[in-house]
Amino acid sequence: MYNGNNKVVRAFDSMPIMKMNDAAVASGLAFLNGELEKRDPKLYEPLTSVTWMRDIFADTGGGWTEFTSNYFVDYATTGSGTNGLASAETNNIPVMQANITKDNFKVFSWANILRIPFVGQQFLNQVGRDLDSILDKGIKLNWNKDIDQMVYEGYADLDVYGLVNNPNVDAALAEAGASTTTAWNTKTPDEILNDINQAVVETWKASEYDLSGMANHVMIPPDKFAYIVSRKVSDAGNVSILQYILENNIAKNQGRDLVIVPSRWCSATGAGGTDRMVAYVNEKEKIKIDIPVQLNRVMTQPVVKDMAYMTAYAGQIGQVKIMYLQTIRYKDGI
Repeated sequence: MYNGNNKVVRAFDSMPIMKMNDAAVASGLAFLNGELEKRDPKLYEPLTSVTWMRDIFADTGGGWTEFTSNYFVDYATTGSGTNGLASAETNNIPVMQANITKDNFKVFSWANILRIPFVGQQFLNQVGRDLDSILDKGIKLNWNKDIDQMVYEGYADLDVYGLVNNPNVDAALAEAGASTTTAWNTKTPDEILNDINQAVVETWKASEYDLSGMANHVMIPPDKFAYIVSRKVSDAGNVSILQYILENNIAKNQGRDLVIVPSRWCSATGAGGTDRMVAYVNEKEKIKIDIPVQLNRVMTQPVVKDMAYMTAYAGQIGQVKIMYLQTIRYKDGI
């Protein structure tokens, strides 16, 4: 275009120069970064461990209740005769009697509330996330963590105990090895095997040598488990201590498969804060936990003043039931 002096003037020469301040530059870069980023679609959840399903049988169903019960029977004979052998002139024949008793076990109701803010849900919907499913997973994790606590340690304030700390279970210090200490990292493979065999045989003996009462499940602290997995029987051998134990224990000799697993609940649980080994029969008839009501959604309602949906989850958890105390033993100091 031409001005009055027939000089060419570019249109943009007369326009004001636009400058961006630091805030504008920052927001622009943020937008650019958002456009260029590669978003990982996976939602990373907390690292945690729940193992109760591995270490105990759960007896589910039965409906809402306050207690569960079991009946036990003991047999005995009366009379001066100690056996049923009778001669031709015997007039004192023992009489069989049955003593039936009943034990009650506590059941606890469990509940959590799921709160879904309407606005928060809409925000997450824009990026393909479902707040409902995220919080649902959190509640299920909380449920399983509480069962974990009940199974292994119970709740002392409620006067219930778990697999690793029941005060009615016989507990003893492991025998000292040639090093004069009880810790496994100072013992030979044979001494470690002897500790496990002792616990297994004690349950067998206390069960009047009934094989169904012989311990078939052993829990030990994770660091002790790592030790027997990583260490070989000897420098010249190629078999780990764990494999050596699994192939040479008394339970295997009697036709029962022994399982040895790591459990963090065994660490510092023994007398004086020592590590504890727990050997027991992991079968429904010997040790179990009742879950009369599985976790489920029981009701949902909108709360207008909070602009949120509230959903109640509920279930019931019983205490650990050791049906036969003969079938479990503790060894401390390992």
